[in-house]
Amino acid sequence: MNHLKSMTMSEIGAVLKELGQPAFRAKQIFSWLHKGVRTYEEMTNLPKSLRDTLAEQYPINAPEVVRKQESQKDGTIKYLWRLSDGNCVETVLMRYHYGNTVCISTEVGCRMGCAFCASTLGGLVRPLEPFEMLDQVLFTQLDSGLPVSHIVLMGIGEPLDNLSNVLRFLELVNSPDGMNISMRHISLSTCGLVPKIDELAEEQLQISLAISLHGPNNAIRSRIMPVNKAYPIEELIPACRRYYEKTSRRIHFEYAMIRDLNDNPAQAKELLALLKGLPAHVNLIPLNHVEESPLKPSTKAAVAAFQKILEDGGVTATVRRTLGSDIDASCGQLRRKYNRESDTADQQRK
Repeated sequence: MNHLKSMTMSEIGAVLKELGQPAFRAKQIFSWLHKGVRTYEEMTNLPKSLRDTLAEQYPINAPEVVRKQESQKDGTIKYLWRLSDGNCVETVLMRYHYGNTVCISTEVGCRMGCAFCASTLGGLVRPLEPFEMLDQVLFTQLDSGLPVSHIVLMGIGEPLDNLSNVLRFLELVNSPDGMNISMRHISLSTCGLVPKIDELAEEQLQISLAISLHGPNNAIRSRIMPVNKAYPIEELIPACRRYYEKTSRRIHFEYAMIRDLNDNPAQAKELLALLKGLPAHVNLIPLNHVEESPLKPSTKAAVAAFQKILEDGGVTATVRRTLGSDIDASCGQLRRKYNRESDTADQQRK
């Protein structure tokens, strides 16, 4: 780990000790990094010699805004960030009555292959480092001028496919000496990597776990989510029960409403039976259009009927409010559009 912003304060202290620096410098540096400085020169209470040494050995590598799109409908802001290696990731800032939520990416690309998601179309490039996740929160807040109170790990990538770095990010963003964002204000979404769900449960964090379910049975789920072939529903749901037993945190199930695939009344009743006895909340999601996908969103009437069956059966179900529909706000769309444009420009130059 050669980036100070991915380190805890004690780890920064160990680095400084090797450099012959006093222990109190660790808190100073940690505080500066978590305020979003872009250079060590901004750390005005450090000796110049130390700033020069740190700049040489531990570059900050702040991300750059490639594109920024703001919805004229609801104020949602989408960022495309260029990382230090030239790769790009997306972040979305959403405004709610309870505060501002940032949806961050955890990987460059994704290898899960879900049929309804643009993030996975180019495959996985690499996992993000903890500081690269933290930077999305920090610099979104700084650029927008809006305070961030909630975080969702639902952007590009599968968070549990990068679990060790995600856990470090959660530790850092929760630090009282950093952004101090409560674990209870953080949600993590997974397509269902069962061993990693069990591993996360052992941490007993107070985050909200969201399961991308999208189908009440293996036939439907395997058709649109390849992960279901490795971890089918009869393994996934017991893992969710174990997670609840460990953490006492209600599970959220995300269910994209797809026309003529998973949205009829019989499938709603099947979902009810599947979740019986599990403290659960179902988030019905109007499907976002992805150009490369033949899948179509359900009608409003089908969504309403599906929701009523769930609620009549005792399962809380809400319909997610669609935000940023005019700015390519669903996962991976802006990055994919930018990559296509870049490839076209490269070909034209040749």
